[in-house]
Amino acid sequence: MNIAVLGAGNVGKALGAGWAGLGHRVAFGVRNPGDSKYHRLSPAAQAEVNITTTAEAAAQAEVVLLAVPWNATEGVIREAGGLAGKIVLDATNPLGPGLTLTIGHTSSAGEAVAGWAPQARVVKIFNTTGFGNMANPRYGDLRTTMFYAGDDSHAKEVAHLLAAGLGFDPIDAGPLSNARLLEPLACLWIDLAMMRGHGRDIAFILHRRSTPRPQD
Repeated sequence: MNIAVLGAGNVGKALGAGWAGLGHRVAFGVRNPGDSKYHRLSPAAQAEVNITTTAEAAAQAEVVLLAVPWNATEGVIREAGGLAGKIVLDATNPLGPGLTLTIGHTSSAGEAVAGWAPQARVVKIFNTTGFGNMANPRYGDLRTTMFYAGDDSHAKEVAHLLAAGLGFDPIDAGPLSNARLLEPLACLWIDLAMMRGHGRDIAFILHRRSTPRPQD
C-alpha cells in the first residue's frame, strides 16, 4: 500500500517506520525535504521511505496520515491539494494552552479535517496514545487499544488493518462525530503520562470477558 505521512515528528516517524517495516511504500511529505533534520529517521526506516514534498507524497498515496501540529493542519491539507479520494487517517489533537481542547463536545478536529478535505474519507485514529506505543504497542501478551471513528466503511477497514499490522488492538468507535469522544481521551492519556507521574509507558487496553465477534 502507498502511504503518505504528512509530518515527520515523533508520531509520523514511529508510524511510518512501522509501516515501512511491514512492506508498505511510505513517503514522508514535508515542506523542505532537503532539511537535515529529516535525516533523523531511524536507519531501519531510511532505506524504505522517501522524503518529498507534501504535495508529491499525497499525490502518490492511497492513504494519507495527518501527523502535524493542530495549528498547521488546515494549511497542510491545502498544500496536499485537498486530498480528494484519499483515505485520510487523522492523528491530530486540537490542543491549546494547558492541554485544553480548542475544539470539543459539539465538534471535533476530525470533523474539521473532513470539512477542509470534503472529498476525502476521513478516519480519526492514532491520536489516543503516545509515539512510544505506536513504535511498540504490546505490553506482554496485551495489545494497546486503538480506537477509530469514521463514516466510510472501506476507509475504516483500511485503518483497522493498518493499526492491527502494527500490533494494536483496533476497535471501531463509531461515526466520525465520535472523534468528540476520542480527542478528550487523548487529553486523559497526556495528563496521566505528563502531569500525574505515570510516564509515557502506559496504555489504554480494553479487556473483554469473551472473544469479540469478527468484523462483518
